[in-house]
Amino acid sequence: MHNDQPLQITTDAGVRTITLDRPDKLNAVNPRLAAELPRVLREAARDDAVRVVVITGAGRGFCAGLDLGEPAMPGASRAERLDPYHWVGAWVHAVTQCEKPVLAAVNGVAAGAGFGLMLACDLRVMSATASCTAGYVRRGLSPDAGVTWFLPRLVGHARAADLVLTGRDISADEAERMGLVSHVWAADEFAANVATYAARLAAGPPLAFALTKRLLLGSADASLDQQLRDELTHIRTCFASTDVREAMTAFREKRTPVFRGE
Repeated sequence: MHNDQPLQITTDAGVRTITLDRPDKLNAVNPRLAAELPRVLREAARDDAVRVVVITGAGRGFCAGLDLGEPAMPGASRAERLDPYHWVGAWVHAVTQCEKPVLAAVNGVAAGAGFGLMLACDLRVMSATASCTAGYVRRGLSPDAGVTWFLPRLVGHARAADLVLTGRDISADEAERMGLVSHVWAADEFAANVATYAARLAAGPPLAFALTKRLLLGSADASLDQQLRDELTHIRTCFASTDVREAMTAFREKRTPVFRGE
């Protein structure tokens, strides 16, 4: 019998892997999964031992969107009916507000809210056998989960319109060509390559990562003048850190720096 926990969580050498674990449903979202993912992301964000967060799926899917057989839709309470974000907004906020690199390891189909989750992550890699789709129009729906915010910024307005208005499937190769994902790896090498990629990120400077993520997220709404000011403020913070001193020492000593986030 399958474990009824909707998520499996492991931590190894600073890499927190969150696996959506409803493989019989292609990891489609039910109320329990909807509530648990932002909670565990917030936990990862607060834990200084976590350097990188990887989100992936069990079995053949990454996340097939809302489970229409057990929908995570608003309940009967007034607060739930008036919630302007609901669970999809909570997912996106939890990813973007985590000041650590969040990597979507798209092992299988990512559709609907699963597509939105993938887009919200800082980095995206994909198995060669995986696919993704906005998919909403197939069910007579308009998009949610930040799809209409992230997608035009990643691929441009015209291409985003094509993807959301047709709801067509996007192969891994096409996703890489249009810049939706950084890397596509063969299915039989996918897990090993994700682990290597995540370990490389985990060896990086946590303070600089957090400030870089703030800059990237804020750039969408900032003027050039404001962005220049913010960049200078953040790099000054970095220059005052122990990590930068360690990097300079390591450069002189011709060795790899050991970053501690201090």
